[in-house]
Amino acid sequence: MVMLAMILSFSFLLAACGGDGSGDVEAGTLDGIKERGKLVAGVKYDVKLFGLKDPESGDVKGYDIDLMKALAKHIFGEDKDIDEILELVQVNSKTRMEMASSGEIDLASATATITAEREETVDFSNVYFVAGQSLLVKEGSDIKSIEDLGADTTVIAVKGSTSEKNIREKAPDAKVSLYDDYAQAFTALKSGKGDTLTTDNAILAGMHKQDPSYVLTGGLFTEEPYGMIFNSEDDEFREYVNDFLNEMKESGELAEIHKKWFGEAPPENILKENPHLN
Repeated sequence: MVMLAMILSFSFLLAACGGDGSGDVEAGTLDGIKERGKLVAGVKYDVKLFGLKDPESGDVKGYDIDLMKALAKHIFGEDKDIDEILELVQVNSKTRMEMASSGEIDLASATATITAEREETVDFSNVYFVAGQSLLVKEGSDIKSIEDLGADTTVIAVKGSTSEKNIREKAPDAKVSLYDDYAQAFTALKSGKGDTLTTDNAILAGMHKQDPSYVLTGGLFTEEPYGMIFNSEDDEFREYVNDFLNEMKESGELAEIHKKWFGEAPPENILKENPHLN
């Protein structure tokens, strides 16, 4: 009997321990977050308007960051200190799905396009941002549209992004040069290692704000619905976050955050259902 009690107590302690992921998923991600006392969210640190780290203050700011702060307050209460209830973890286009799938983070809000291929390994929230792929060039460039990308042009893209796949399909003759993150990609464009940089228009708009001598061109040639990334074995937490986002939309808070970063209200179809939901 004593031995049985010890086994049950040990099992309880394992379930209560958060942070390494697998235990959280088995107990339910939301239960794990509450036991731990904080939300662990994966975000990007190099994408202006969505998640950009200030090198002087160390603060990370953007649309994704404000949404994660609101989610942490929703879970733990408005009166809590945000620094105590929210831990931001840097992810990039290569790591965000694996970290969410393994439970290293509770979710990722990190400019991820919802695709059927990605749905095979992770789950996504409803569409929380609608973007489209475009091109960024030096002002005065001869490149005016995707039709101008031929064998004599080099297109810069980020590894693991849908933009890489799309550009190879849309401009098959162009050379593609890949970088680990957007900061490296933009630096490569400015140093002349490519003729244009391609990714979603909202990310390119952030780069334009950083350096107005680089401009968007050619309009949109894809639609990129963004979703937050979840472990595929925990529908409960994904639905909890979807309900939270719907409440933000109804209250007007989502529109306020969208206007703060992008200067306009979100489209009417924001938060439409993930089109590839299993």
